[in-house]
Amino acid sequence: MSVELLDTDTVHGHLHVPEGEPRGAIALTHGAGGNCDAKILQLMCGRFAEHGLLALRYDLPFRRRNPKGPPQPARAAEDRAGVADATASLRERHTGPILVGGVSYGGRQTSMLVAEQPEIADALVLLSYPLHPPGKPEKARTEHLPGITVPTVFVHGVRDPFGTVDEVREAAAMVVGATALIEVPAAGHDLSRTKSDPSDRTVTAVLDLLGDSL
Repeated sequence: MSVELLDTDTVHGHLHVPEGEPRGAIALTHGAGGNCDAKILQLMCGRFAEHGLLALRYDLPFRRRNPKGPPQPARAAEDRAGVADATASLRERHTGPILVGGVSYGGRQTSMLVAEQPEIADALVLLSYPLHPPGKPEKARTEHLPGITVPTVFVHGVRDPFGTVDEVREAAAMVVGATALIEVPAAGHDLSRTKSDPSDRTVTAVLDLLGDSL
């Protein structure tokens, strides 16, 4: 496996290139406080590449504009456009199955795009999905989930204040496509800080859901 810089007018990130012809490709992006160098993204992309997928970890437009600071809600559509651009860059390099996903905010924006444009990807990987603001379960971010028709893997820490595992399980049941939930022991919202690396179980879940199509 090798890691290559990808820096174009629309996409900035790093490609984890597997040995031999890729069996699929995946694009993963970061959360509101991170960037494409987040440890969990490096772990996940490295593991997917080990299993034969071309894996891209990339920056969303808000991070390309500012190296620090949170995204602007009023410009969230631009971030979803950035997800589409990253997916398109993978399609230029690979003709097989395309997977997309991300951490927290990045995963949420990606899932919203997949709900709007089901044809954009063959599967979805959501790391620490921000189901609701901490302490405010009544403000669930689930409106778009019934529009998701592709297989979806949720990876969630059992101590995540943005949603309990049971709440995420209920939310996952709203997804039309097949789903899997990976529980990460002793982990909060930042999966990079857990001693239990969830990347291997995540890849296994994705491969199980996609079966012969990957």
